[in-house]
Amino acid sequence: MALSTYTELLAAVASYLARDDLTTSIPDFVVLAEAKFNRILFHRKMETRDTLTVDTNLADPEFLDLPTDFQTMRWARLSGVTGKPRLQFMTQTQIDDYRFSGDNVAGQPVYFSISGDEIELAPTPNEDFDVEILYRAKIPALVTNSTNWLLTAAPDIYLYGTLLEAMPFTGNDNRIAVWASGMQAALDQLNILSDKQSFDSGPTTISLPGVTP
Repeated sequence: MALSTYTELLAAVASYLARDDLTTSIPDFVVLAEAKFNRILFHRKMETRDTLTVDTNLADPEFLDLPTDFQTMRWARLSGVTGKPRLQFMTQTQIDDYRFSGDNVAGQPVYFSISGDEIELAPTPNEDFDVEILYRAKIPALVTNSTNWLLTAAPDIYLYGTLLEAMPFTGNDNRIAVWASGMQAALDQLNILSDKQSFDSGPTTISLPGVTP
């Protein structure tokens, strides 16, 4: 059975459940499975770059809207500044203390914090900077995409995950352990593969003081 598109996934889940009365419910199970994947999957394919632009004409130019698929930040830097300096992370308390101690004098941002759906920069920008970010994004939802990178790379994760979400609804609790075990094993293997692809991409060179490689 092919399992590379959203339509094929829905058909496969219905087949595994041996039910023909869940047509309207299976898409909900997929949504619930994706919500879980977004919380527990850490794969290099989830890392996405974007550029946010400061607009000093706004009342609060230090606040920039984050992408709608944002989950967690990897790094942020000023892409239009020589050397593309990285911004240092501060907690909300630290950034408030920083503003208070420096009288909130505007300048080139050095620090950032995450506040709700926004990134906050400090000092408050004194000109329109481009802020490049690398962040962990949500998995593209299948309800609005015919496929995505996760379904292509690991269809078993989607199948087991969706079946697992269906169990409480169908009342067939005796298979929960089977689907949970299959999904967790697939997730672990994908996370391990991602780590190997990220860190085993080439030889590692260690430079010692006074020694030329």
